Formats: sequence, C-alpha cells, structure tokens
Amino acid sequence: MTTMTVAVAGASGYAGGEVLRLLLSHPDVEIGALTAASSTGTPLGAHHPHLVPLADRILAPTTPDVLGGHDIVFLGLPHGQSGAVAAQLGDDSLVIDLGADFRLSSADDWTEFYGGEHAGTWPYGLPELIVGDGRQRDALAGVRRIAVPGCNVTAITLGIQPAVAAGLVDATDLVAVLANGYSGAGKAPKAHLMASEGLGSASAYGVGGVHRHVPEIMQNLRLAGADDVTISFTPTLVPMARGILATTTARLRDGVDLAAVRAAYAAAYDAEPFVHVLPEGQWPTTAATLGANTAQLQLAIDERARRLVVVSAIDNLVKGTAGGAIQSMNLALGLPETTGLSTIGTAP
Repeated sequence: MTTMTVAVAGASGYAGGEVLRLLLSHPDVEIGALTAASSTGTPLGAHHPHLVPLADRILAPTTPDVLGGHDIVFLGLPHGQSGAVAAQLGDDSLVIDLGADFRLSSADDWTEFYGGEHAGTWPYGLPELIVGDGRQRDALAGVRRIAVPGCNVTAITLGIQPAVAAGLVDATDLVAVLANGYSGAGKAPKAHLMASEGLGSASAYGVGGVHRHVPEIMQNLRLAGADDVTISFTPTLVPMARGILATTTARLRDGVDLAAVRAAYAAAYDAEPFVHVLPEGQWPTTAATLGANTAQLQLAIDERARRLVVVSAIDNLVKGTAGGAIQSMNLALGLPETTGLSTIGTAP
C-alpha cells in the first residue's frame, strides 16, 4: 500500500505525543507536519524527549495551510477547538478528533456538559462497541471523519456492554468507580496536579453526575441495547502517570449466574484482538496494559448484593485515546485493524 502522510495537531500534548509514539511503529504512514499553539516554534524534543526520531522537528502553528495536504490529520486539541479547525479541512483528508467535539449525538447533552455550540456528530471510533447485532467497526470502513471516545468511557463501555446487550443486568442501576492516572488530566500546569499534591494521595473529581463522560457512556449503552440507562460514575486521581482501573457494578436480573455472564462475555470478546477476559481468579492491573492497545477484564458476582462486578483495565493514552484512534484509522483506510498496534504491556 502507498505510504500515507499524517499531520498531528496538538503534538506537544500527551494525546498528540502518544499518537506519534504509535505512528512511529506503523508501516504504512509517514509523519508530516506537527503543530501546536503556545509551543509553536519549539522542537518536539523539548516536550517529548522520548520521541527520539522526531525530537528535532519544529512545531508549526495549527492552521489549515499547515495541516492541509496530508492524507490523515489527528486533532489533539482542547475540547471545543477541533470544530473550527476541522471545518477548514477538506474531505480529501481523514480527520480524527482525539477530543470531545464530535462524540455526542445530542446537541442538548453537549450544551449541558460542555457548553457552547455543538459542532456536530462524527462516526464514533470505538470498534468494539456493540450496535444492534453488529459492531461499530462496521460503520468505520471508508469514513473521512472519526470521533475518538473518552478514555473513561472506553473502560466502562467495554466493561459492562456485554451484560447490557445480553439483558443480564438492569441498565438503570449502574455504578462505576475509576482509578485514573494523572496523564488523563492533560499537561496544563494546575496546582492539584503537582507532584507535591498528588504523590501519596488519591482524590475524587467530577463527583455527583457532572463529569463530561456521563452522557457518552449512556449513549453507548443505549446503542448496546439498553432501553434506558442510569449510571453513577465517580473517577478518582491516584498517584500513577497513566492507566485506568474501572470497577463497574450492575444489579443482576433474576436467575442470572456467573456461568451465564462469562458465556455472554466470551461471545462478545473471544474474537476481539484487543479485549481480553482473564481466566477466573486473575484480576486486571493497569501495569499489564501500559503501552498496549489492550483492555483486560474480570468478572464476579456479589451474591449478597445480587450485583455483577466487572473490573476493567486500560492504558488511558493507548486503548483509551491514541491506540483506539489508530485502530479506527486502520479500519477507515481498509488496513488490518491491528496494524502498528501492540498487545504487549510493559509490566512491572
């Protein structure tokens, strides 16, 4: 296949840097323009010294002239900024938004949780999402625009959707508590993100149903077959650089046992290259997924509470963002879905 050129906007950020790290191992792409905002004019190595092959590249301004002419453009921009940039890029480029601008189908949800005008809705970049009798990957072939899911959304959706789709749980009684690495909060210097504040401490945020990922989770689970969804979602920051460990629970329907649950998850994921249900008794860890485009899951039933408990682990920057984006890019371009993506973590 002809090598395709890729531009990355927001290359100095965590998401942009992770896209570049993965693209450096992709056999079918050539990295072109790298852009930024406040970091314009600085070398990429000043922000991502681990990206040795690209360290001398100078960051250009994020303009249509710089981004145009590339076969693929990744937008690693703050929420609310991708819409204006994307509107100036033609359909000759595959544009992949790592932010939230095009994830939601409801303009009312966008206004409530993000504010401002809704930019629109793009094909959703979670290939494993259950949609009716198929998967979202079927909708990604040949598309020219992709909206990458939120990282928390990916962890929760992959964790609970098989039980929802199979009708094993009450989707109006979902609870998810997540332990999140600090990279999920971005690179902006904020007091509560300093090492002196975060090391040795865990803290909750987005508490009480106000986190911006809530409507996206609900949107996904309705697509997976839920008539209605109610979820209490609480993320917490824990002192690690990256990773998400999500514990999602749901009230079981009458008569459902662990064998039925495991059968539903096997049917959903046995053929998936990046989602792995672990053997009984083995629990997911974030360390096992670091650097890999994998999600690890384990299942249990709390008999006293009659609740299904699903623990899922992902690397928020890989399967939760950049890896999922490249996986979706591969599908849009007709490449093998796994091209350039590893399932091998870096533990310990």
